[in-house]
Amino acid sequence: MSTTYAVRPGNTLRLTRRGRVVVFALAMLVVLAAFLLLSSGSVATNTPEATEVVMVGTGDTLWDIAAEHADDGDVLEMMAHIKDLNDLDSGSLQAGQKLRVPA
Repeated sequence: MSTTYAVRPGNTLRLTRRGRVVVFALAMLVVLAAFLLLSSGSVATNTPEATEVVMVGTGDTLWDIAAEHADDGDVLEMMAHIKDLNDLDSGSLQAGQKLRVPA
């Protein structure tokens, strides 16, 4: 007794609806991963600002320090900049405190 198997010509792989959804989802994941890898580079173009550290002396105020470093004479703007550089909540300073100021 011999068994013969018939092979249909043009036999192709057919995906069910669920299979097509899975293939589509995998393709979208690959595209998303590629996008995230390519876009993860830094977009910052500015170089870090040069700063120097000053020690607050007895009686020094943020106004005094900002006035010394404000080249253009805008002391209020320099005060705000120094506060931002040092994450200060207020303009209160203590003797011996170290502050980063623009060089």
